[in-house]
Amino acid sequence: SSSRGASLLPAVYRKRSTNNHHHCINKMPEAADGNWDTLNSEVSKLLYDLSVDNEETRDLSAPNISPKNEKLSLEEKAQLYDEQVAAADAVSSLLLDSTSQDPDEEEKALIATLGLEKEFLSPRPKQVSIFDFLIRGFSNFPKDDQENIRRISWIIVLSVIVLIAAVAVIGYGEMTEVTMPPMQPIGAYKVVEAQEGDSFFNYYNVYNGPDSKGSNGFNYYRNLQFARETGLVKILKEKSLTGPSRRTENLSECENCTDAEDESNEEKFVYIGSRQTEEGPLDSVRLEGKRRFNRGLFILDLRHMPTGCGTWPAFWLTDENNWPLNGEIDILEGVNYQTTAKTALHTTQGCSHFNLPQGVATGGWDTAIGVPDSKTGIPDMTMRYAKNCFCYDKHQWVNQGCVAVDDKNEHMGIPLNQKGGGIFVLEWDPVNRHIRSWAFLQSEAPQNLQDAIRTAKNTSKEQVEPDPRLWPLPYAYFAIGEGTDCPASHFQNMHIVINLAICGSVAGGRYFMDCPNQFKQYKTCEEWVKSKPKELNEAYWKIKGVYVYQREWARNWSESGTA
Repeated sequence: SSSRGASLLPAVYRKRSTNNHHHCINKMPEAADGNWDTLNSEVSKLLYDLSVDNEETRDLSAPNISPKNEKLSLEEKAQLYDEQVAAADAVSSLLLDSTSQDPDEEEKALIATLGLEKEFLSPRPKQVSIFDFLIRGFSNFPKDDQENIRRISWIIVLSVIVLIAAVAVIGYGEMTEVTMPPMQPIGAYKVVEAQEGDSFFNYYNVYNGPDSKGSNGFNYYRNLQFARETGLVKILKEKSLTGPSRRTENLSECENCTDAEDESNEEKFVYIGSRQTEEGPLDSVRLEGKRRFNRGLFILDLRHMPTGCGTWPAFWLTDENNWPLNGEIDILEGVNYQTTAKTALHTTQGCSHFNLPQGVATGGWDTAIGVPDSKTGIPDMTMRYAKNCFCYDKHQWVNQGCVAVDDKNEHMGIPLNQKGGGIFVLEWDPVNRHIRSWAFLQSEAPQNLQDAIRTAKNTSKEQVEPDPRLWPLPYAYFAIGEGTDCPASHFQNMHIVINLAICGSVAGGRYFMDCPNQFKQYKTCEEWVKSKPKELNEAYWKIKGVYVYQREWARNWSESGTA
């Protein structure tokens, strides 16, 4: 049987898949005069009986072919009926005999046979597939289907693009790992402490008691109250003079100056001195910074430092409670009449500087010669450079450490004081893997450094950032950190110490060499000090300020990349 093709006959007409279709139609009753309604009813009944046992039937969707014009004559109605019966016979024959495989072709044939319009066709549901789209072409689909296809196509295209991008990112991530550089203190220097004038002592604790056993100085450190009452410490106000030396004069010498002029020309200095006593040991002061550091740029601007036989002044960084585990850095350390600046590092074992790059500093190294053998006691007269920072290296003096020496001999002691003082700078920069030192007379200080000191108390926008790249080479260079012979962990958690010791293990130990004239009369440094020499009136600090800078945190994108 065949069920292809949509029928266009009224609902009472059913196609039948047996050959008795024609036979039944040929035997349809004839219409009697005036009995059209009866005939029409018989025809409908007959066609219905023909369709009830058809297992594959389909409703027809053509307009009712019953005559609607009741004014037709009986002959005209009979003629119309004959035409309709002939059309039905033609339809049945077409459905049974057609070999076409195209339903659309059958519909067109039925329309042509019955003379009907396209609008009477039942809408045929269509399911669009990708195969249909590729074979039949996009333009052959109805407009609604075209819009749906267009919408679906865009969704598919966008989905494919997203999928491809995701696969590319995942695939690239599997092949390469994008690494963002960590935040590090590698930016510009910013001031964290500007210790000047009246607020200077707010940055320190003042130690009260005798010197440590290691230094064993012939002095007693006094507390701040005692020091202020006795004049050991005070703030000096002096007139600022222009010129390369940046020296000052006492304001009392300024004649015919108004108060406004005095104030505008005023500079304040911190005086930290010593005082002789009847008991013998000198009264002195030891300042210990409140803040701990693990890096930074440390600047000491002074006009006078303690000098003379038996004096041992120092500006240094240390962690006394964990010494030498956390290290020690001596930025400025004078002994007796020494005039050459030195920077010394003291550590535990495993920090040395025998393999340093060339051209990074202008200075040299301290030496060790005549060191007694630890077993025999016989002096070893081999000259060695003091490049091992280990406090107890057997080829160096006890606690000598690694000592870098300035290439000029006027940056400390009496020559320094005579020329108006100087500026000492230490850069402790573990990220850039070095510790460096500079020593300048006031007249030698680079302009950038002078401007940084001058504006350190200004607002952040008005401050000048110190930039060592604009300065001359340092006299001291120590390599620390990864890839060097001195891990950066040897130096940590240190604070600033400013003190003046008298005699002791160093100044007293060198007394016979450094003070030959005094040694002729006084066999020990302590005896010399007890004699109350006027020379010790020069044993004082006069400090313009101490400034601490640290680099800002930033990312080093030049070292970033993929691994």
